Amino acid sequence: MRRPLFHKFSLIFGPRPPWNWLLLCFVSVSALIVLFGSSSSSAFDSVTFSIKSDIYTNYRRLKEQAASDYLELTSLSTGSSSHLKEIRLCGKEREHYVPCYNVSANLLAGFKDGEEFDRHCELTRDQEDCLVRPPRDYKTPLSWPLGGDVIWNANVKITKDQFLSSGSMTKRLMLLEENQISFHSDDGLIFDGVKEYSHQIAEMIGLSSDAEFLQAGVRTVLDIGCGFGSFGAHLLSLKLMAVCMAAYELTGSQVQLSLERGLPAIIGNFISRKLPFPSLSYDMVHCAQCGILWDKKDGMFLIEADRILKPGGYFILHGSSSSTKKGSMASPIEEFAQKICWTFIAQQEETFIWQKTIDALCYSSSKQGVIPPCRGQEDIQSSYQPLAPCIGGTASKRWIPIQNRSSSFQISPAELEIHEIQQDEFYDDFESSRLALRNYWSLLTPLIFSDHPKRPGDEDPLPPYNMIRNVMDMNARYGGLNAAFLEAKKSVWVMNVVPTGTHNTLPLILDQGFAGVLHDWCEPFPTYPRTYDMVHANGLLSDFISKGCSMKSLLLEMDRILRPEGWVVLSDKVGPIEKARMIATQIRWEARVIDLENGSDQRLLVCQKPFLRK
Repeated sequence: MRRPLFHKFSLIFGPRPPWNWLLLCFVSVSALIVLFGSSSSSAFDSVTFSIKSDIYTNYRRLKEQAASDYLELTSLSTGSSSHLKEIRLCGKEREHYVPCYNVSANLLAGFKDGEEFDRHCELTRDQEDCLVRPPRDYKTPLSWPLGGDVIWNANVKITKDQFLSSGSMTKRLMLLEENQISFHSDDGLIFDGVKEYSHQIAEMIGLSSDAEFLQAGVRTVLDIGCGFGSFGAHLLSLKLMAVCMAAYELTGSQVQLSLERGLPAIIGNFISRKLPFPSLSYDMVHCAQCGILWDKKDGMFLIEADRILKPGGYFILHGSSSSTKKGSMASPIEEFAQKICWTFIAQQEETFIWQKTIDALCYSSSKQGVIPPCRGQEDIQSSYQPLAPCIGGTASKRWIPIQNRSSSFQISPAELEIHEIQQDEFYDDFESSRLALRNYWSLLTPLIFSDHPKRPGDEDPLPPYNMIRNVMDMNARYGGLNAAFLEAKKSVWVMNVVPTGTHNTLPLILDQGFAGVLHDWCEPFPTYPRTYDMVHANGLLSDFISKGCSMKSLLLEMDRILRPEGWVVLSDKVGPIEKARMIATQIRWEARVIDLENGSDQRLLVCQKPFLRK
């Protein structure tokens, strides 16, 4: 026997309901889902903010919103409501936490002979999610260029002994003034003769002054063991791109202090793996008391330095970081330099300079003892691979002496052909980035680049706030964002990250004179917390999902490396952007989804990290 309610419907529609009745039921249920989704999201207004304030005015937008809300309701109905909970704060012990560098865990895992100090992300993957908090007395960094010479003492981790012993030439004497660390004297002169040292290097390679570095083909410098960035800061003032690289340090980190000053820097070391750069990356490699014993491990460290050095580039050694002694041309490092076709060109006191050969055939000659060239395409993904006892880059089309290159940072069509990159793709990347800055990023410009922006609740705020200096492009493509910033004459530098597994465009980025690195975003980035003012990613989320990695872990990593009041700008398809928006509420970012209104399914997610989270 049929139920009474069904019997009444049968009298109206007959024993089989017509299709129009079924369609009516389906539309009604869909409308209820939309309404219920809107009301359920409003229940969490105390946790989130108004990211759905824009009214969808057409059917396409209504469908997208209904689909997103339906997915949220489906998660709730299956009991998966954890995504609505705020992620807890980490303990105080993680204020300066850098994943993948745990010496104790590495020793327990059996790493030794220096490898315990290397990067081992496989040992830290199962740790509980939490938000790295800033130190109690953390303050917003001063704007550039003042922030390059004065930083807040509480923002970095440095002991009193490290502070008092910072008078070496690269670390430069620091002045402690109340709660600030100053790297500049009152009269504007640089301490410890950094300008004189730079001028000395220029003269040793045949130039009249360091102002001629660019004309001599020196545009990019890897400063190994950079101290607190003195030499690199001076080179940046000469329009060179100098990147500091130093090993992970628990306190007194050279990388952390350099980044706090607004100088390019990254954690890296010479132990057992290749650096995350392709062959032929830098015009100059500089080591001043960097602590690396270059002639050890059968010269493997010198072979790695040679790999990243461009033809005709310079290797500069200052101080007692090797067994080289003044006047001793028979030292082990000099003997090995001959095996990798380097020419010793000058010495003044404790400064030694070698020049890499411009002849790729030198490594293939019958000269006794010469290290042979590598075979195969060793540079497809060289990030963190084991060191190899062979010379890289000799078969590359990029084997061009730095002296034969234009001093301009513009990439020519001929150079694009060498990189096997279509001109249309390269210029499209630049144009889209330029339009991003001019058009939809204009919503952020008053907040980011204003000299005296005001924070909510501030009647008379002390400038500056929300200033941008350190920028990371997490999916750099051809470096278009970096080029667009330069064209807009913004005082920023960009760490261009090329994700592993994608088209390796890093050689092109570095050849433009930009900073860049290869990285797998399924792992944490080798930097300290709160070291970037803005992170940007176009299309990264879609690629990331296809790898099967955790998007929550990715956004937590963004939060770790982003300073308080820093910005996240993500551009991607609707699905990944909506998922990222939901995670942003857990992290307590202020977020807004922007429709680009260009007829595509692309959306922009703009977030700001709060200054304080309780």
